[in-house]
Amino acid sequence: MATARAGYARVPGTGLSVYYEEHGAGAPLVLLHGGFGSGASYAALLPALTVHRRVILVDLMGHGRTADVPDRPLRAELLADDVAALLRHLDAGPADLLGYSTGAWVALRTAIQHPELVRRLVLVSGLFSRDGLHAGTRTRMDGMSERDADAMRGTPEHAVYERLAPRPEDWPVLVRKTTELVQRDFDWASEVPSVTAPTLLVFGDADCVRPGHAVDFFALLGGGLLDPGPGPAPAAPEGPRSRLAILPGATHYDILTSASLPPAVIPFLYF
Repeated sequence: MATARAGYARVPGTGLSVYYEEHGAGAPLVLLHGGFGSGASYAALLPALTVHRRVILVDLMGHGRTADVPDRPLRAELLADDVAALLRHLDAGPADLLGYSTGAWVALRTAIQHPELVRRLVLVSGLFSRDGLHAGTRTRMDGMSERDADAMRGTPEHAVYERLAPRPEDWPVLVRKTTELVQRDFDWASEVPSVTAPTLLVFGDADCVRPGHAVDFFALLGGGLLDPGPGPAPAAPEGPRSRLAILPGATHYDILTSASLPPAVIPFLYF
C-alpha cells in the first residue's frame, strides 16, 4: 500500500523524533507494535483498516526507523507520552488506538495519562499487570539479558531492525532495554477503571496471557459484571463500554495474522 505521508515528530524535552506513516483517509487510527517490532508489523491488517480510516503507523523509540535516545529507558509510561506528542503534532486527537503486546501497554497508558486524546482502544494480547503472564513466560523473560543480542541475529525481528534502524549497531541496546522493560514489575489495576474510552480486549486462546487475567481485565473495564437480560446486546452508548474477544487457535506470536482478528476488531472500530 502506498504511503500517503511519512515523517518524524519531535517529542519536546527528550531529544526523540518519532517516525510515523499515514495511510488512507478518515478518522485517525493509531497502530502500536510490540517488542522488537515496527509499524510494518501490521502489514497483514493494514489493507482492511485503511478502507475508511486514516491509519497512523508508529515506530516507538529504538524500534524501526525511530532512533534510540541514550539514557532514556523503554517504559510504557514514557512511550505513552511520545504517542501523545505525536497525536498533537499531527492534530489527530482524539484517535482510536490499537496496540499489540507491549504496544497494548503503551495504548493503555496513553488512555490513562492522556484521556482527551483517545476515543477508542483495542488492546491485543495486553496486560494490566505483569502477573497476568503465564509463569513460564515470566521465567523466560527473567532469563533474558543483553547477551541474547548475538543469539537473535538472523531472526526476522533482527532482519527488520537491520533494514530500518538509523543505527543498526544499536541492536544490543534495544535488546538490553527491552529486557529491562519486560522484567519490570507493574500493576495498573487501580488505574484501569479510570479509562473512559470504550475498549476491546483481544486475546488468543493459546496466548501468553492467562485467561483469568483477560477476564479480570474485562471486569476492571466494567465488562461481564451483570446479565443484561434477554434479547440482543444493547448498542453503545447504552451498552457496556468494554468488550472481550478470545480468538480460537491463536497464540501471542501469530495473533496479528489470525484470520479471526479483522472480524473481531473492525466492527468495534467502525461502530
